[in-house]
Amino acid sequence: MQSKATSPRQYLDELPENRKEPIQKLRQQILDNLPNGMEETMNYGMLGYVIPHSVYPDGYHCDTKLPLPFMNLASQKNFVAVYSMVLYAKKDLMDWFVSEYAKRCKYKLDMGKSCIRFKRMNDIPFELIGELTNKVSTEEWIGIYETAIKNRK
Repeated sequence: MQSKATSPRQYLDELPENRKEPIQKLRQQILDNLPNGMEETMNYGMLGYVIPHSVYPDGYHCDTKLPLPFMNLASQKNFVAVYSMVLYAKKDLMDWFVSEYAKRCKYKLDMGKSCIRFKRMNDIPFELIGELTNKVSTEEWIGIYETAIKNRK
């Protein structure tokens, strides 16, 4: 469910009423904890948190016109999703997140490839998403990304 919104404000304004509060709370946690050098934008029809070309001129290898993605936030048809690429790049961070999630939420973690799905709006661990956002610096994410891409070639 990609939005056609061209700005974060437009994206937020177009959300269904029952999604506005949880998305706003998640967005605020992300913005409050976003590492220096990253910024919010629209990315793949979602709220995107990226390393802009002014910081990382190479951009995203799949399409170098795009900034390097770090995290996304979206209202999907049946859930709210946080996409965190760094969870799949750092096993110790994934282990930390899974452990912390179990301590803070009464329902089973629902994850897919870089996607954390929240179907129950009253059981979103907002602070945990904020902590996750701040676990990797801009410089560290660039290093992880470059290492992963160079190893694939």
